[in-house]
Amino acid sequence: MDKETLSTLEGTAKRIRRGIIEGVYHAKSGHPGGSLSIADILAYLYTKEMHINPQNPKDDTRDRLVLSKGHTAPALYATLAECGFFSPEELKTLRKIDGRLQGHPDMKNIPGVDMTTGSLGLGISAACGMALVGKTEQKDYRVYAVVGDGESEEGQVWEASMFASHYKLSNLCVILDWNGLQIDGPVEKVMNPTPHDKKLEAFGFNVISIDGHDFEQIEAAFTAAKACTDRPTAIIAKTVKGKGVSFMENQVGWHGKAPNEEEYLLALKELQ
Repeated sequence: MDKETLSTLEGTAKRIRRGIIEGVYHAKSGHPGGSLSIADILAYLYTKEMHINPQNPKDDTRDRLVLSKGHTAPALYATLAECGFFSPEELKTLRKIDGRLQGHPDMKNIPGVDMTTGSLGLGISAACGMALVGKTEQKDYRVYAVVGDGESEEGQVWEASMFASHYKLSNLCVILDWNGLQIDGPVEKVMNPTPHDKKLEAFGFNVISIDGHDFEQIEAAFTAAKACTDRPTAIIAKTVKGKGVSFMENQVGWHGKAPNEEEYLLALKELQ
């Protein structure tokens, strides 16, 4: 990856992180920690990897992304705004009673949202259905599903994984956001779902482990996923919860609370 591309991606991810902070601050609620941890993945997917069209969000040939960890909607909204699906100013209406940016993604009212999610485990199952339709109808689109590490404690995640492997959904790429923290504390202490790599391999996935904040590793992983044509791929992305805002990083308390004004201004300053 050349320096110009890397610099562009870093700038995009930083703006997405600013959008996350704007949304959660103005909502006075939301989930900043896990939103910040997936900003680099979403920046790469939406600006380098996925075939999308902000002018035609329902284009049947588009690639799909399902945010299975739907509570991190601020990250998806900030990414969609960055890509032109709606104005970045609208991020300030997050969770407002008269706004369309609900606390969880809503495919009926928000352009660019491919699946309504929120009930953990549901999203990856929906992504499997989309991928199966693509295979059955011989479509070229790919389906990406972002799954949380805490979410991987859900049995539905593993049922969907078995389904994906059985139907050889090579057009499906699951991204596991492994930031190590969920609402009640460290994932491995709450309900240890590891080792993810061995489990996913046993379920028939092509498994790739990366640093989820390293754009060169991100690029290599998605390139390898497309090259795998006989089974689904799972990318285990090791990330930092709250990435980019020093006082939020690796702090479980920032799983689901909004910054106050002082914290908001400090976060924006760090993300300049």
